[in-house]
Amino acid sequence: MNHSTIVPFIKWAGGKRQLLDQIKERMPKQYNRYYEPFVGGGAVVFELQPERAVINDINRALVNAYRQIRSLPEAFLSAVKALDGQMWEDGKAYYYMLRERYNDKLMKEEFDTELAALFVFMNKHCFNGLYRVNGKGLFNVPYNNSRLQSVDEASIREISAYLKKIVIMEGDFEVACAEAKEGDFLFFDSPYAPLNPDSFESYTKEGFDIESHRRLALLYGELTKKGCYCMLTNHNTEFIHELYGNQGYTMDVVSVKRLINSDAKKRVGEEVIICNY
Repeated sequence: MNHSTIVPFIKWAGGKRQLLDQIKERMPKQYNRYYEPFVGGGAVVFELQPERAVINDINRALVNAYRQIRSLPEAFLSAVKALDGQMWEDGKAYYYMLRERYNDKLMKEEFDTELAALFVFMNKHCFNGLYRVNGKGLFNVPYNNSRLQSVDEASIREISAYLKKIVIMEGDFEVACAEAKEGDFLFFDSPYAPLNPDSFESYTKEGFDIESHRRLALLYGELTKKGCYCMLTNHNTEFIHELYGNQGYTMDVVSVKRLINSDAKKRVGEEVIICNY
């Protein structure tokens, strides 16, 4: 383990920075390989910095940012600095111009260093750091009036050095876990189950529906039978208890702040941490 501090380079819905202590105190004392199939902003993997790790996400633009920072940190930093440096006579107009450029590159599937820089710029200058797309898969979050710099250079270089040591995958969570073996530790921070059973949040055009949650619960059970250590976090809802209750798992309820909800009154809630050991 490397205990130097690395912090996420983006804000991500459902990020686990506020639960890091709760997660760490529940982790197995020893494990082999670390898997995080829904890496998001990477708060947990950056805190733990396991030497043998596999991270994954289905969001292509997010995974592209990880890969560009890993392989081409200086080119990425130059591209971000160029975006930050050109701004600010009319921040709103500039943001929407760059959002259009970002979406154009998405449509053309140009997953390169410029897209990674635009991705991070959008994250730092959009409302609440939310990543939301429309039915066509185009980013549509409005401007947040921020004029802050998009990245910390030293932090990006530290992240790059760490990412060079691990495996970065892009795709379905089941594929990401396919090689997990007895004694491996898997941390699942999947998209939230809805507080309202009739609605589902979607951060990629693929979405994560009820059947996806059921498929994840089945995988969790299969990994348990393999002898893998598994931990999963989600909203404390009846649906999650239906999926994971009565299985012999440990289920702890913890209070959290909802940092991304637009209604400040709804920024307090409960999550459940589920362990199979």
